Amino acid sequence: MAGSDLVVARPEGLYCPAGDFYIDPWRPVDRAVITHGHSDHARSGHAHYLAHHDSAGVLRARLGADITLQTLAYGEAITHHGVRLSLHPAGHVLGSAQVRLEHGSQVWVASGDYKLEHDGTCAAFEPVRCDTFITESTFGLPIYRWPAQADLFADVNAWWRGNAALGRPSVLFCYAFGKAQRILHGVDASIGALVVHGAIEPLNAVYRAAGVRLPDTLRATDPQATPALLATALVLAPPSAQGTPWMRRFGRCADAFASGWMQLRGTRRRRGVDRGFVMSDHADWPGLQRAIAGTGAERIFVTHGSVAVLVRWLQEQGLQAQGFHTEYGDEDAGAEPAAPAAAHGGVPPAEAPAGPHERGSEFPGAP
Repeated sequence: MAGSDLVVARPEGLYCPAGDFYIDPWRPVDRAVITHGHSDHARSGHAHYLAHHDSAGVLRARLGADITLQTLAYGEAITHHGVRLSLHPAGHVLGSAQVRLEHGSQVWVASGDYKLEHDGTCAAFEPVRCDTFITESTFGLPIYRWPAQADLFADVNAWWRGNAALGRPSVLFCYAFGKAQRILHGVDASIGALVVHGAIEPLNAVYRAAGVRLPDTLRATDPQATPALLATALVLAPPSAQGTPWMRRFGRCADAFASGWMQLRGTRRRRGVDRGFVMSDHADWPGLQRAIAGTGAERIFVTHGSVAVLVRWLQEQGLQAQGFHTEYGDEDAGAEPAAPAAAHGGVPPAEAPAGPHERGSEFPGAP
């Protein structure tokens, strides 16, 4: 890495030397720019946080209501130590953002996590022109190609409808932040009641407060959740609920798992569920290619996931590409298996106009 690079890898995380702040750091720092609220990107202990407006509810719920948090709208820019910083939609979950940095003649974009297909629950991904692009590669293998959203929900609805006709609850395991709300937004709520685990409902409230349309939901412990109602309900639960006493109330239910890892043969069997639905809030292989091409960047840094495979492919396209070693990972907290071992690889680091709004730096700690 060149000594003049706008972002470098440090033990604490990805660091902008010119601006003296970090992006999604995994160790406590003074100033942290957060791309989204998943636990591998938004960690506790930082003195000051900067994120998108729509991330505020999740960040305060997860990290504490008293954190020092500054928020920006998409396209709004601030200047900190001479670095012009703005946030742009990543399409991953509510409030997810790409971080655009401009300093001197350099423009860098750190994308965090992203997906390209708009799902109606967060702002759609927007490519941001830059010289250097930092991209994830969670599903950076050619085998990962997601079904169209309409086809995905047609399959989920058919599964739920068939179970309801037999008087069997349909339990769908999914990550509580992002996937659960995407499922609620997309399914046919006329089939039956929608019941959610206690870990999901507070996040539903955050989405509703941000103006995202979600159907009415019940907690499994609500008095209205009678055995008769549960018999035709779709129940959303985090993977950690599988095999716990909480599941007993659903009796002989049908169960399924929603994850991008369901694309892999054998994953459904290892999860021990009846069905697997291929659904991810990350870009698939064609999506990664389109996103990178859309930036126009000639230099690419690849973070977590199938780093070596994507780096090699990018180099074959004539681009400068290498890995950034990070501590980001699968935010499903162990619910989804790691990508095939051969696909992993991280190279240890060596040492467009933003939008119509701009103001002087309000980043906490700025001089």
